[in-house]
Amino acid sequence: MIDITLQNFETELLQASLQQPVLLDIWAPWCGPCRTLGPLLEKLEVAYAGRFKLAKLNSDDQPEIATQLSQAFGVRSIPFCVIFVGGQPVDGFVGALPEAQIREFLDRHVPSTEALEAEEDIAQAQALMADGDADAALDKLVAAVEADPGNETARFDLVRALLEADRLDEAEAAFTPVAARAADTITPHPRFAALAVWIAAAERARAGLDAQALEAAIAANKRDFDARYALAQGLLAARDFTGAMDELLEIIMRDKGWNDQLARKTYVAILELMSKPAPAAAPGAQAASAGGLQLAGPATVAPSDPLLDQYRRKLSMALF
Repeated sequence: MIDITLQNFETELLQASLQQPVLLDIWAPWCGPCRTLGPLLEKLEVAYAGRFKLAKLNSDDQPEIATQLSQAFGVRSIPFCVIFVGGQPVDGFVGALPEAQIREFLDRHVPSTEALEAEEDIAQAQALMADGDADAALDKLVAAVEADPGNETARFDLVRALLEADRLDEAEAAFTPVAARAADTITPHPRFAALAVWIAAAERARAGLDAQALEAAIAANKRDFDARYALAQGLLAARDFTGAMDELLEIIMRDKGWNDQLARKTYVAILELMSKPAPAAAPGAQAASAGGLQLAGPATVAPSDPLLDQYRRKLSMALF
């Protein structure tokens, strides 16, 4: 537990909530219900064992923060609790609620024990990958998916790692639970849809692709788009992402609409495979500020990649 002031508001509340949810208890010494709620929140912080951090704000000592949070949520009484996730105030409750209701509130916003275990496995897998220990990284990713089957990052990283290891059958099995989301024509999941494109390329390459014959067909007819697309699939299966996009770009420049824009869609999928995931926004988060106090942290953006930027520009020039 930590006391929040104007001096530590940004570091101990906004920035801290990027790492774990922070529940801010706005109270006052003269408030009877506050004295009831405070010890209960402290008990829950211990019970949740690091799944959230408790912060307290004395509204008499820090009226500027208390007033602006109250105005942002349309609340006029205390105790008032606000939970910060991802640098944003996302939800709150008023009054000394019973423990069961507070647990329901927390469980909507804090990660489960299984989710925390999965995140730890993912972090370890990424470190192992950076050290070149792909087998150990795969073991960690398998553990992450087993701990939290709904963790999108864990499943994406697992399928990707299996494809990079040329373990297609295992990649297909790991991908099956999210295949429907990838194929959803209304709201497809872009990263899973990109994996589906990679898997399809790997399946076609395994069925047999003669790169020399395809190149000869293209040399004889620059508009043999079937041959060029097959060549691009072979390059994608071999993890030559830029080589595959170069071939796809040749199709796009000659016929943007070929085969229901298949070349463009595949090109975009490869860009997705090469991109780092954008930081997730906190659910329902809205940046709020008043009177000079910023109630939400600055938006976090993924770092720019010069190669990706180059290939995005190439696509844009080909399309427009």
